[in-house]
Amino acid sequence: MNVKIMGIVNLTDDSYFADSRCLASDGNLKETVANAVARTGKMLEEGASIIDLGACSTRPGSDPVGEEEEWRRLGPVLEALRSQYPEARISIDTYWASVVRKAYELIGDFLVNDISAGEDDPEMLPTVAELGLEYVAMHKRGNSKTMTSLCQYEDVTAAVADYFQAFSEKAASMGIDRWILDPGFGFAKTVEQNYQLLRELDRFQVFGRPILVGISRKSMIYRYFGITPEEALPATQVLHWYAKEKGAGILRVHDVAEAARTLALPI
Repeated sequence: MNVKIMGIVNLTDDSYFADSRCLASDGNLKETVANAVARTGKMLEEGASIIDLGACSTRPGSDPVGEEEEWRRLGPVLEALRSQYPEARISIDTYWASVVRKAYELIGDFLVNDISAGEDDPEMLPTVAELGLEYVAMHKRGNSKTMTSLCQYEDVTAAVADYFQAFSEKAASMGIDRWILDPGFGFAKTVEQNYQLLRELDRFQVFGRPILVGISRKSMIYRYFGITPEEALPATQVLHWYAKEKGAGILRVHDVAEAARTLALPI
C-alpha cells in the first residue's frame, strides 16, 4: 500500500515539539508566514503528500486560542501557500466550522483535520457536508484540560471501534462520503492504551477508510523512555514502519525526510 506522508506545520508557540513551531516569537505575521512557507517547501521537497496546518495547539494541558485568533494566524499563511505552492494538498487542523468556511472561501478545496470528529462545534459536520470536503475524524474524550482523566476503557480498541461505527452512520446520514479514520493516539489514552491501539490498528480496516496515524515524537515514546520529544526520532521511525505494516494509510509527521526513507526501505 502506498502510504502518504502528512507534514506538520504548527502556527503556534506551544506545540510539544519546538522545531515544528512557525509562529514568530513576537507574533509578527509576516515572519510567521515566511517560516511556514519555508517549512512547507522543505517538506514538499522531502516527500510530503499533504501539509497539515494547525494554528491552535491541542496537546494535553494546552489552552485553546479561540476561532478568531486561529483564523488571524491561519489566513495569511493559507493565502501565501496557495500562491507559492498551488498544487499542494492542504490540510487544516481545526474544530471550528467558521474557520473551515473562511478557508474554503479563500483557497477552495482542502482536507479538514478535526480532532473532535464534529463534537466540539455542532456546525462542523453540516459545513463539511455542504462544501463537499474530505474530512479526518479523530477519536478523543473531553478536551485538552480533561482528557488525561478520561482514559477508563474495558478495551480501548473496541471502544474506539464502536465510536467510529457510530460516526460512520452519522457521516452517511449527512452525506459525508470522504472521511479518514484517526484513532487519536495520545488523546484520552494512557501510554499502554496507545500501544494496544497500535498493535491492533488493523482492526479498523473493517471501516474501509484510510487510517491516519499521528504518533510522531509523542509522549507514548518519550514518556516510555523518560526522554524528550527532541530525542524521540529513532523510535518514531520504528513505530512508523510498524504502523505501515498494520494498515496505516497516512502518517502525520514532524520529520518528512526520515519518514520517507523509512517507508522506502525495500523490506
